[in-house]
Amino acid sequence: MRFFARRLGFYLATAWLALTLNFVIPRLMPGDPVREMFARTKQVATPGALAAMRAAFGVDTGASLFSQYGTYMGNVLHGQLGTSISYFPATVSTVIGAALPWTLFLVGTATAISFVLGTLLGIASAWRRGSWVDQLLPITAFLSAMPYFWLGALAISLFGNKLGWFPLSGAYNPNLSPGFSLPFALSALDYGILPVGTIVVSSIAGWLLGMRNVMILTIPEDYVLLAQAKGLSSRRVIFSYAARNAVLPTLASFALSLGFVVGGAILTEIVFSYPGVGYVLFQAVTNQDYPLMQGLFLIITMLVLLANLLADVAYAVLDPRTRESSR
Repeated sequence: MRFFARRLGFYLATAWLALTLNFVIPRLMPGDPVREMFARTKQVATPGALAAMRAAFGVDTGASLFSQYGTYMGNVLHGQLGTSISYFPATVSTVIGAALPWTLFLVGTATAISFVLGTLLGIASAWRRGSWVDQLLPITAFLSAMPYFWLGALAISLFGNKLGWFPLSGAYNPNLSPGFSLPFALSALDYGILPVGTIVVSSIAGWLLGMRNVMILTIPEDYVLLAQAKGLSSRRVIFSYAARNAVLPTLASFALSLGFVVGGAILTEIVFSYPGVGYVLFQAVTNQDYPLMQGLFLIITMLVLLANLLADVAYAVLDPRTRESSR
């Protein structure tokens, strides 16, 4: 229990630091988002209207930073993230609630596919070194060196413009209404193939290389050699003895990679105009939407911290030596 309490305390402190940075960083940006909102709507920005809107959006320049910080932390604890400037009069919670499922679908699907496929290929590559599976490593490494947005642009140009196999942008057919229906689900899958494929191609090499390296170190271990000497089948030796122990470090890096995957998904969503958190974040930064930026950074940070916490717990459960070494 001491191990889990210490890890929980660490993540709570990290969450507080992330909240503080989330408050400070947007306020270091130059410009006045409220004036820009009035300029976009072509309305007259009277001093009274400016003061009222700044207070409503939590960017009241007349109040001290400490006062704004206290108000911000209180609102976060009560689940009040404010009103979006770029999507006015919608609340930040409403905007994030509409965009978050698309990013979870995109990132979750891409991460699961790349993790499972890369891990299985890494196991096969290590077990049968020199085979055709082993030759995939330099190819996948070359593809992973390409930026997400560059692969996305190539995919749009080839599979969208030239071949016409997939839609160019968006998340579903605009002629359909979002809902739990088969036509909408098929449309979402069709529109998601290119962005999901882009992330998978860019990230699969890391899983393949990591699992291959650990497997190569695990295969010569005594318990694996003993299992082979007992005449067990190759499949059982691979998955029940070698891969079962080699996958533990991969589980730890799985959660750590979520932050990088989310960052790459932001670029992918911008390229494909995919209505997820990344595309909304781009709009928020462009329009200096402080409340929306803070809400998005908060959600992304909390999701990554939660994933890391779950990975720590899973690793400690699977490998009790982790808990013993931390005492």
